[in-house]
Amino acid sequence: MWELRSASFWRAIFAEFFATLFYVFFGLGASLRWAPGPLHVLQVALAFGLALATLVQTVGHISGAHVNPAVTFAFLVGSQMSLLRALCYMAAQLLGAVAGAAVLYSVTPPAVRGNLALNTLHAGVSVGQATTVEIFLTLQFVLCIFATYDERRNGRMGSVALAVGFSLTLGHLFGMYYTGAGMNPARSFAPAILTRNFSNHWVYWVGPIIGGGLGSLLYDFLLFPRLKSISERLSILKGARPSDSNGQPEGTGEPVELKTQAL
Repeated sequence: MWELRSASFWRAIFAEFFATLFYVFFGLGASLRWAPGPLHVLQVALAFGLALATLVQTVGHISGAHVNPAVTFAFLVGSQMSLLRALCYMAAQLLGAVAGAAVLYSVTPPAVRGNLALNTLHAGVSVGQATTVEIFLTLQFVLCIFATYDERRNGRMGSVALAVGFSLTLGHLFGMYYTGAGMNPARSFAPAILTRNFSNHWVYWVGPIIGGGLGSLLYDFLLFPRLKSISERLSILKGARPSDSNGQPEGTGEPVELKTQAL
């Protein structure tokens, strides 16, 4: 429970709340229909991608900029953070998402709000197909995050923020035609709460959570294994605070510092 007494822990929790609020506000805001006609998929995809890239650059060094319960779950599965931190991150993300959607709702004319960009299945897409799509969308997203955040990589090239943003954009360019591209339970949860519409809502939890977990297992145990014993992994999950030779905390779930290059 040492984390509860750490100022950096609470800064990270607030960073997740703050970042998810802005992510949902700008992402959903760009998805509203202000004029008749089809919604521009590229506009929405770029809005979500650029919003996340901006936030990774802004709070990545503070909390890791998960901004997504599925991403946090993936880091938990990979034993890269404590269970306590993961639960607090998820709570902050959900609260931040609802707050962002509420602010958007309050500043948007009633005629434009609609369903507040609620994720819905495309006509003809079954719940099984939709869940599979969400799994694949989140799987590629989490793999990109794990690869770009990995502090073990030498000579990382390019911007971590842009790589993550482009991965999210890719998911939207494909997924919007099937499910509206959830990829993030908090993003799907916020408009569902405000519109009180939970039709097929479970798809946007089950798909991303499974995809995130699979991405973590695939990267951390197969593609680029982390050589940690079971006792070390359990220690991290419990939130223990072992020290390295310099007396600094090591392997305790503190967010990995993102060595991003300037955008």
